[in-house]
Amino acid sequence: MYASNWNNLGAFGDLGTQALKQMDRSRQARGKMLDRAGYGPQQTPSTVILEQPGLKLHRYQDAPGGGPAVLLVPAPIKRAYIWDLAPDISVVQRWSERGYRVYLAEWLPMPDGDGDVGLDDYGDRMLSACQQAIMEDSGQEQLTIVGHSLGGILAAIYSCTHPERVAATVLLESPLHFEQASCCFSPLVNATPHARGIADAFRHVPGVYLNMMSAMAEPQAFQWERIADRWLSLLDPKALSTHMRVERWTHDEFPLPGRLFTDIVESLYRNDDFMQGRLDIGGRTIGPRDLRAPLLCVVDFRSKVIPPEAVLPFHDAASSERKHVLEYQGDVGVNLQHVGVLVGRSAHAAIWPAIFEWLGSPALANASNDGGKRALLPVAVSAGTVTKASPAAD
Repeated sequence: MYASNWNNLGAFGDLGTQALKQMDRSRQARGKMLDRAGYGPQQTPSTVILEQPGLKLHRYQDAPGGGPAVLLVPAPIKRAYIWDLAPDISVVQRWSERGYRVYLAEWLPMPDGDGDVGLDDYGDRMLSACQQAIMEDSGQEQLTIVGHSLGGILAAIYSCTHPERVAATVLLESPLHFEQASCCFSPLVNATPHARGIADAFRHVPGVYLNMMSAMAEPQAFQWERIADRWLSLLDPKALSTHMRVERWTHDEFPLPGRLFTDIVESLYRNDDFMQGRLDIGGRTIGPRDLRAPLLCVVDFRSKVIPPEAVLPFHDAASSERKHVLEYQGDVGVNLQHVGVLVGRSAHAAIWPAIFEWLGSPALANASNDGGKRALLPVAVSAGTVTKASPAAD
């Protein structure tokens, strides 16, 4: 089944490609209907300080007196406003409230003729352009970089290639090790020939194609859990509102450039090059040992999309002297648990305060050597209450 569905979707010619692009447009139209129903994002005002093909860099209002710079890096598949969905569940606002200068990289569809951009462009060239613009804007030569999901891969690549520019790295449910037995996408990848054939058929791989592959690989997370979450949200207007705002966001995907799609499938999912220390970025091979900035990873131990096996081995192999792991245990009303760390009420009540506490800890500021051990800070969620266990050394 995997082989026939994966290959046929990528190889049925221009007519099929146009059909999928039309499906993308239809989904975006349904998203606009949800806007009209009142479920559009309520975004924080920002100023665009950098714009180039495929990218806008947003700068948000400084807290009084300014503060350290932080760059938020979304996944390059859907719109960036999941980080700023509504004031009470806005990651952007949480950072601003803590006195940071907040910058957000908004990935945009690449022009039709520009599909030859890959991990090296997104994780190095384009994020370097962001860092340069941030330095000119803030006067700061270092920043904290924060990435979610595939955006976490880009943040980790940047941290590996430019360690002198990174004060700390925060990775939120980011797949960094693609172990065959635990990766839900492995059967799809193993059942198809080289991804370049699919990329060439589409040139820009439609977002709906990626949605279909995700639902096929892990139907529980991308279908059944979403249905259950809607039912569980019905008696809680606030949870239902967030669920529907996330639903609107899920209709706002855009196509991936062909080479980026190929790099993700082949270099990461099939060959696990990043974990193995052989990921080629601009002629330089990098791996976890090249990540030296203080490192915090947020992991959902229940997740089949980004299981702990996809995160913890990379985290443990990184050269960072300061390392922490936070455990996220889910929310009601987030639609997709995978984005719960960005929009969940318990995440904003417990996970983000724990991240800021770690970033502001004297131990982090002094960058003292703890032997490279992993510290686990579990955050437990039960019956609508949130409790945080005491940090425990691994």
